[in-house]
Amino acid sequence: MPDVSEIPLARLPYVEGVLSAVDIAETAASIAAMQEPCGAIPWTVGEHTDIWNHVEGAMAMLVGGQVAAAERAYAWIPTMQRADGSFPMKIVNGEAEDERGEVNMSAYFAVGLWHHWLVRRDIRFVETYWPSVRAALDWVVSLQEPFGGIRWTPVDDFCLLTGNSSIYHSLRAGVALADLMDDPQPEWELAGGRLGHAVRAHRNLFADKSTFSMDWYYPVLGGPVRGRDAFELLESRWDDFVVPGLGIHCVDTNPWVTGAETCELAMALDMLGDHRRAVRLFTDMQHLRGEDGKYWTGWVYGDPDQVELTNDKGELEPRNVHWPDEHTTYTAAAVILAADALGETSGHSSPGSGIMRGTSLAPHFQEIALECDCASPSERVARRS
Repeated sequence: MPDVSEIPLARLPYVEGVLSAVDIAETAASIAAMQEPCGAIPWTVGEHTDIWNHVEGAMAMLVGGQVAAAERAYAWIPTMQRADGSFPMKIVNGEAEDERGEVNMSAYFAVGLWHHWLVRRDIRFVETYWPSVRAALDWVVSLQEPFGGIRWTPVDDFCLLTGNSSIYHSLRAGVALADLMDDPQPEWELAGGRLGHAVRAHRNLFADKSTFSMDWYYPVLGGPVRGRDAFELLESRWDDFVVPGLGIHCVDTNPWVTGAETCELAMALDMLGDHRRAVRLFTDMQHLRGEDGKYWTGWVYGDPDQVELTNDKGELEPRNVHWPDEHTTYTAAAVILAADALGETSGHSSPGSGIMRGTSLAPHFQEIALECDCASPSERVARRS
C-alpha cells in the first residue's frame, strides 16, 4: 500500500468521534492502492473507470494526503478526451468499453480542477487542464434541450435528473474557473440558468428514476433546489430511503444500504445546515469500513436470524451480507469528501471542504432566456404589476 500520507496528519480532515485523521489517511491510501499505473482509478480492481468517479477519487486522495497519486489521476484525464470534448462512458485498460459520451461524467472535471485550486492554489496546474475542462463543458451544453435539461448522451433522447443536478454544480465550478482564467463563458451561465430552472420546476420532464435515492437528494446536493424547497424535498421521501443505524437505500425497492449514497445525503444535509442528521448518517454508515481503511459498497440487511429469503421471482437472496463482495474506490472517496465537509463544524477540514456546499463557486445562475412554457422571474413580476 502507498505511504500513509504526504501531508502531516494535523492538516488532514477528521470528524470528531467518528473518523480520525489517521483513518482518513488510510482510506486515501486504499484508493491509491487500487489506482492503475496509467493513473486511472477504477471502481474496484479489475473494473471499469468512468471520469466522474475517477475525479471524485482524485479529489479524495488530494485531501487525504495522496497528492502525487491525485495529480497522476488528473494527468490521465485528458488522454481519454475526444476531439469534441467528450469522454467515453466506460474505460477499461485505457480503451473505451462504452464509446458513448456521457454528459455528467464529462462535466465533472470542472469540479475536480476547481477543488484542486482550492486545496493547492497552483495556478499552473489550473492553466494546464483548463483547455480540457473548457472543451468538455462546451460539449455538454451543446446537448441542452429546449426545456433546459441536458441529454444523457448524443444518441439517447432523455435527460437524467441526478446527472443534470450534478452538471449544474459542474457549471458553477466551470464559471469560477473561467473567472480565474479571465476567459468568460457566458454561454455556460445561460445554460446553467435554464438547467437550474428545469431541475426546480420541471422534474417531471426528466426520465423517471424515482426508485433511486440519488434522484431524490441530488437536486439539493447539486445546488439547483435550495432553501425551504430543499428541506421539503428531503423530508418528502426520508422514510422511503433512510434506514436508521445503517444508512440509506440505493433503491427504494431493495433492503440494501450503500455507503456512497449515504455520504452524499450527509453532504446535502450539511449544505442545509442540518449538521446533526448529517453526522448521524455519516456515523451510521461506518459499519461498511473494512481493513486498511477500505469500504464495502453496501450491506443487504434483514432480521438477525435470516440468512436468505425468497424474492418475488422465487429466487433466493442473501441477507445480512456485504454486497457486492467488493471494496469500491468511489465509496471510499465519498467518505473522505463527506468527512472533509462535516469537519468544518465537527472536527477539522481542508481548504476544499466547501466544494459541495458551493461556497467558493460562481453565484447561482439567473433564469433568463427560458425556452419552456414558464416565464422568467422578471416576466412574472411584469405580469403581476
